[in-house]
Amino acid sequence: MRRDVFQAIADPTRRAILVLIALQAMTPNAIAEHFDATRQAVSKHLRILTECELVSRRQEGREIYYQLEVQKMKEIDQWLEQFRKIWEKRFDQLDEVLINLKNQKK
Repeated sequence: MRRDVFQAIADPTRRAILVLIALQAMTPNAIAEHFDATRQAVSKHLRILTECELVSRRQEGREIYYQLEVQKMKEIDQWLEQFRKIWEKRFDQLDEVLINLKNQKK
């Protein structure tokens, strides 16, 4: 089954994993140390993140390292951009209302 990035980030543990590996690649064991979950549970989250192409894995000797795929994160950012524009417009409208209310009290 092909998953999309939104399925991946729907889970708080997977979001936390993305934050962890954003700065440096990590092994599954190193990632699992940060969670109150089994190594198998963390591996399942890593598999889903890999299927969604939010992380990639590379092998160095016997170790596998997972790293963030920043390009794929842009897909999330592009989707959020539409909402950012709506929020900015509403905040601008709120600013105008507040300025008008302030001017009326003078």
